[in-house]
Amino acid sequence: MGSAFLCAALGIVPTVRHADYLAAWLEVCREDSRAIFRAASQASRAADWLLTRHRKAQDARVGGRIAA
Repeated sequence: MGSAFLCAALGIVPTVRHADYLAAWLEVCREDSRAIFRAASQASRAADWLLTRHRKAQDARVGGRIAA
């Protein structure tokens, strides 16, 4: 999920779909109906953390503080 959030935020079109990955999530969801919500929340937080650092690095490069 985190990669999906990052791809959406960065405009990257994902090209890989993994049937086994999706099947595993279906099994998890059958056993715990709230698992997907916890995972999505954590993935969103992780993506936000990474994007914040990415934006800071871009700003630093633009400001001349870091060589590209």
